[in-house]
Amino acid sequence: VLDISREKAEETAEGINRNGGTARVFAADVLDEKSLAAARDEIAGIWGFPDILVNGAGGNHPKGSTFFEFAERAHLEAAGAEPEMPELATIFDIPFEGFASTFSLNFYGTFLASKIFGMGMAKRGSDSIVNISSMSAFTPLTKVGAYSAAKAAVSNFTRWLAVHLSHTGVRVNAIAPGFFMTEQLRFLHINQETGEYTPRAQSVIAHTPMGRYGEPEELVGTLIWLVSEASRFVTGSVIPVDGGFSAYAI
Repeated sequence: VLDISREKAEETAEGINRNGGTARVFAADVLDEKSLAAARDEIAGIWGFPDILVNGAGGNHPKGSTFFEFAERAHLEAAGAEPEMPELATIFDIPFEGFASTFSLNFYGTFLASKIFGMGMAKRGSDSIVNISSMSAFTPLTKVGAYSAAKAAVSNFTRWLAVHLSHTGVRVNAIAPGFFMTEQLRFLHINQETGEYTPRAQSVIAHTPMGRYGEPEELVGTLIWLVSEASRFVTGSVIPVDGGFSAYAI
């Protein structure tokens, strides 16, 4: 289990060990090539190069998002003059650093980890890389411009890398989750005082034919399929796991 936060990685590893698996923790920063290489070498020294790489690092950041879904002329006229105007009201208020930080974590983190770990996998062949894309890669979600752009890049890179590595025997695919009630999402989609869905959450449910959020464990079956021999002729695919979200229009 690799994570920039050793504490979080240890929590994950403890859960795996408690449930009968075997897990060890390695500190790694997906935006630091030397950090990833050190983790790779440490892992290889214990078990050899990994058979499977799951690029799960990612997330959103407020400074890469807009407060409003739509930029109105009134917002532009009020910028800097209206005290009540949110700091990051529209795209014109997002600092480059905020956009770049969100984009880098989601895309460059996937690229670097694939590069650093992929060499050993390609030399051996018959291995599997699974990237984590998003529904936002298919149709950009409002407000989260940097995140949406990065996930679209992840999907595109997945297909490119699948072709690039196809002669080595390494398969590359991605999972595109819909809306899952993770801890990060819970604070944005559930009113902390009432416990009810926020208006944005209600919109999500209305556009999800199965009428609910996914549970994190519901991603496991697709992941197991993608890394197993059952999908040995599958590469360059981005698989939605979304309760029908991507199939529904009106």
